Amino acid sequence: MEIQDWKTIGFGYRKTNLNVRCYYKNGEWGELQLSDSEYLNIHMAATSLHYGQEAFEGLKAFKGKDGKVRVFRMDENAKRMQHSSDGILMPHVPIETFKEAVKLAVKKNIEFVPPYGSGASLYIRPLLIGVGPEIGVRPSQEYLFIVFVMPVGPYFPEGFKPTDLLIMRQFDRAAPLGTGKYKVGGNYAASLTAGKKAKAEGYSAVLYLDAREKKYLDECGPANFFGIKNNTYITPKSESILPSITNKSIIQIAEDMGLKVERRQVPVEELETFEEVGACGTAAVISPIKRVYDADEDKEYLYGNEPGTWSTKLYEKLRAIQDGDAPDPYGWVTVIE
Repeated sequence: MEIQDWKTIGFGYRKTNLNVRCYYKNGEWGELQLSDSEYLNIHMAATSLHYGQEAFEGLKAFKGKDGKVRVFRMDENAKRMQHSSDGILMPHVPIETFKEAVKLAVKKNIEFVPPYGSGASLYIRPLLIGVGPEIGVRPSQEYLFIVFVMPVGPYFPEGFKPTDLLIMRQFDRAAPLGTGKYKVGGNYAASLTAGKKAKAEGYSAVLYLDAREKKYLDECGPANFFGIKNNTYITPKSESILPSITNKSIIQIAEDMGLKVERRQVPVEELETFEEVGACGTAAVISPIKRVYDADEDKEYLYGNEPGTWSTKLYEKLRAIQDGDAPDPYGWVTVIE
């Protein structure tokens, strides 16, 4: 596939060759199927359309200097989709089925994996939806699992540069005992209005506070929050936060680099004590933050115009493992043969 400038293709949908599908009917999963269609033919009363029975994942494949294509931590994505399925009563996609579907989708679209050094990657989107018709509020009897892929540009087209976050107390992303810890569409729908307002005012995302008391830091829109001070990596512990696979990976690397790690409640006032602040997730790995503005209190927290030392080290180490430029002592990457 010929793309002249990988830095400008952005993070959006692009058609590729084939997607992988698997149906759940009569209490069991069928065989993997290949499709060249970008569309689904589903019943108008499907539970995914009416009652939000859908979960998704996001992961990436990278081409190394050696020409090999590596997928990052797909077993963790498979486990997280099972966790999401438990939250909204869908059958587990077996971990091996998930992994085989991901590998097959990458293989069948291998020419769409961007070249080494471009900063771009192949984004992989597994999706699980209820397709059986139900008008009463109850789970479907039939499901469809799909994996499709597309090349995406680097999250930072201008380079690894810090952005701004906005705190707004009039919006919640998820309730403490709700679906915040599951990767389901409803959480993202709930974030659209606040996200649009933040972006209109020049911020990259909303930094949500806990929905119960509005005292503690929760999540940065679609990413996990972290702060670093006194050689300690601190990230919020909350029942409404989606467990980030990127954050889990960074925690492991941080500990191995000599940082202490704390996962705990983080009071909003603690923002003024951090030396570095960032958001982490699949799209950007780490998005460094230069400023957090608390709109309700008219208070700003500043962290400098360049990425922090530790944030840069953690970002570069994780990216090196993903690209195959550094050893993978953790067994995180799968080479697509």
